[in-house]
Amino acid sequence: MSNYDFDLFVIGAGSGGVRASRMAADFGARVAVAEDRYLGGTCVNVGCVPKKLFAYAAHFAEDISDAQGYGWDISDPSFNWSRLLQNKNQEITRLNGIYHNLLTAAGATLINGRARLQDAHHVVVGDKTYSAERIVIATGGWPFIPDFPGREHVISSNEAFFLEALPKRTLVVGGGYIAVEFACIFEGLGCESRLLYRGDLFLRGFDQGVREHMAHTLNAKGLQLTFNADVERIDKHADGSLRVTLNNGETLETDLVLYATGRRPHLDGLGLENTRVKLDEKGFIAVDEHYQTSEPSIYAIGDVTDTLQLTPVALAEGMALARRLYKPEDYVPVDYNDIPTAVFCIPNIATLGMTEESARAKGHKLRIFESRFRVMRNTLAGRSEQSFMKLVVDKDSDRVLGIHLIGPDVGEMLQGLAVAIKAGATKAMFDATLGIHPTAAEEFVTMRTPTRED
Repeated sequence: MSNYDFDLFVIGAGSGGVRASRMAADFGARVAVAEDRYLGGTCVNVGCVPKKLFAYAAHFAEDISDAQGYGWDISDPSFNWSRLLQNKNQEITRLNGIYHNLLTAAGATLINGRARLQDAHHVVVGDKTYSAERIVIATGGWPFIPDFPGREHVISSNEAFFLEALPKRTLVVGGGYIAVEFACIFEGLGCESRLLYRGDLFLRGFDQGVREHMAHTLNAKGLQLTFNADVERIDKHADGSLRVTLNNGETLETDLVLYATGRRPHLDGLGLENTRVKLDEKGFIAVDEHYQTSEPSIYAIGDVTDTLQLTPVALAEGMALARRLYKPEDYVPVDYNDIPTAVFCIPNIATLGMTEESARAKGHKLRIFESRFRVMRNTLAGRSEQSFMKLVVDKDSDRVLGIHLIGPDVGEMLQGLAVAIKAGATKAMFDATLGIHPTAAEEFVTMRTPTRED
């Protein structure tokens, strides 16, 4: 037994922190985990889970409309925002309880409160000080809102999950997946919605074909897209509505402004100055390949480090760290290549591996396969919306380097394809695979002629 109170003290009970805590405790370590806000972190409480529940709710508007083409008579449907919030909150409370049980069942000690580093081996929570041989920082990220006149009138995605009433008009500022998702959610729930982005086209870093197809699709749905503009100031009227002045001279009237302009590591008040932990040039905690900081006893995982800000990544890092520290014979480093991800806008986006642009930048000679088509469900519904599928193939090796999709439930479709890509699938293997008919997914094994090639 060591002279410390705990072998491992984890600060933050989000996805990465809970996984590291639970696994380390299962491996026999004496573990404490401190959390001052909510169990499950951003993903469970103000991220992935409630966002997808809201996306489901928004999508039902199209489902109800489409059902008429399939013989269903639906008269006077209505939407109840309060009911959605109540049911969402009940589900999140249930998940909070599951996380609590996972930690306590593993034998971890759960401490409620904001933890602060006193030094390399001591953590203060409230009026108590705990010693630990090792400390893990897993406090996640926090929404970033820039300074400008009227900043106090906007909300972030955190507050969007708890609005007392659904506004009639919304403005979402940002060009990443959170911005696109919320713009689609508000539009789907009946708000007059606009998405504002300072760049030429949203979803920077995604495949250009995806970006362009999605912009066309959302425009056709009636979502207003404004590019190459930014907010200069916001003024609040007596009735609570907002006047937004843009840097191009345009003014907008809206009832809500949601800023989705990125997230930053949640490090305020953590006491890093009492340790040798260093930040990188972007403001993230600097770590080596084993998640160790410049303070040897302190580690960091998840969104506080400069990694992909995805829940499965944080989970994998928590597992890898626990194994390396307490069960090294089972340690497997996280493979950051070919990580699939989805954007739960309407319709969904799913993407994996290299974009066409990144593959060319790395010197690959390519064959590109693209398909745009109307899925069967949209035929009787009378919906003209098209899905988009793309394969990025290395011309020399025939290996599939990237897969990019837009359409209904494409996240579900991509998960299986991700296994094939991880196994090194070639285009010839796709061609040799029989499709499941009639499905949208069969398009991936029937695309034979390249759209273009080097």
